[in-house]
Amino acid sequence: MNKPLIVGSFALAGLALFATGLFMIGNRHEAFARHAQFYVEFSNLSGIAKGAKVQVAGMDAGEVVDVRIPASPASKFRVKLRINETLSGLVRTDSMVTIYTEGIVGNKFLSINAGTARAPAAAPDSTLASKEATELSALLDQAKGTLTDIDVTVRNANSVVTTAGQLVTTVGGNLNSTLSEVKTTVGNANDVVVGLKEGKGPAGMLLRDEALAAQIRKAVTNAQGATDALSHAAEHASSLVSDIQSRSFPQKIDETLASVKDTVSNLNATSKQVRQTVSDFTEPDEKGVSAAENLRESLSNVNTATANMADDTEALKHNFFLRGFFRSRGYFNLDRLSPDLYRKDRIFSRADNRRAWLHADELFQLTADGTEQITQKGRTLLNVTVAQYGATILQSPLVIEGYSDTADAAQRLATSRTRAILVRNYLQNHFQLDPRTIGSVALENHPPAGLDRADWNGIAIVILNTSRHR
Repeated sequence: MNKPLIVGSFALAGLALFATGLFMIGNRHEAFARHAQFYVEFSNLSGIAKGAKVQVAGMDAGEVVDVRIPASPASKFRVKLRINETLSGLVRTDSMVTIYTEGIVGNKFLSINAGTARAPAAAPDSTLASKEATELSALLDQAKGTLTDIDVTVRNANSVVTTAGQLVTTVGGNLNSTLSEVKTTVGNANDVVVGLKEGKGPAGMLLRDEALAAQIRKAVTNAQGATDALSHAAEHASSLVSDIQSRSFPQKIDETLASVKDTVSNLNATSKQVRQTVSDFTEPDEKGVSAAENLRESLSNVNTATANMADDTEALKHNFFLRGFFRSRGYFNLDRLSPDLYRKDRIFSRADNRRAWLHADELFQLTADGTEQITQKGRTLLNVTVAQYGATILQSPLVIEGYSDTADAAQRLATSRTRAILVRNYLQNHFQLDPRTIGSVALENHPPAGLDRADWNGIAIVILNTSRHR
């Protein structure tokens, strides 16, 4: 058998196995499934990065495909999500996106709760509502504040009990002193009355007068009434003290304080356990490498593997046997278009591609430093031109062709490229287009063959028609 034929057979068999494995992996990760894209904004990402898992109503639905860093502290991180189209019906305008952690210290992921039936379905490429994540450190700070408040409350309760005991003791002492003074006064009054009745002393002589004696007897009666009233008040005070003691009020206060102290002790033990868990997690491993360093190394390995996979996929797009397959699914390198390849590739010069030719005089004007910028009239013209194609610009790839008719070749190339980039950036930002589906190419002043235009000065917006290949 011919040796080159054998080698060719093995090469084809290996390529077939590689392609089969690639498609199996792609199907496993839903690389070829239809997806819907959404956006969400956060002030704090809490560890969310490109490739993080996305769940819809608790079911794995997609991943984070891009994270846009804010330009200022007042802005937010803009995260782009891609979820399986079969689950997009659960995403409503009232759905909420939240950052969760798998377990206590697991990976971060985004969770989208299913919206209500009365809310309309969220449109693709719309921005969903979000709720900021609660960090473990914030919970620990709240627990610490709660412990501080409990300690202050316990101290205030001790102060109140001490003050009440001092008040009861003071009242009892004052009542006893008052009763002693009253008894002494009554005794002295009785002695005086006896002496007066016996006629002793000048006062006894005066009491022989019946009118004066009647007045003195009345005064003594009033003194006895006052004594009875004071005795009654003393009995009430004694009853009050006995009632307080019988209800075991001091004992109940002591039991309450003991219960509060036990609660504080339990909270302190729980706090120690949390700190010990965090300490165990952050301690170095047997090789002396900390958990943070291990985590950074793992993320670096993941990023390297992702970059290698992207390079392999990019190489497959240019492979002679597979480039037709990728083109049929819309995998274009719109950010790496060269003028020569662009003119030669029939997919960009097809007659059924939609084209809009806009002259430079309608779009641009020179600034004071000699550079061009899009005028307000030009922005309005671009909006009207693109809007006539409707949702097609969100579903099909776009290419902005730049043209210039200046005499100098270098200036012509630079101007045509600048014009294409200016229009591409404006449309991408104004209509929130995916950067991977919009590209620009500088064609100087020569449009591709077959378009019935020998030259042009301005730009052309091309909406690629890929319906035949899907």
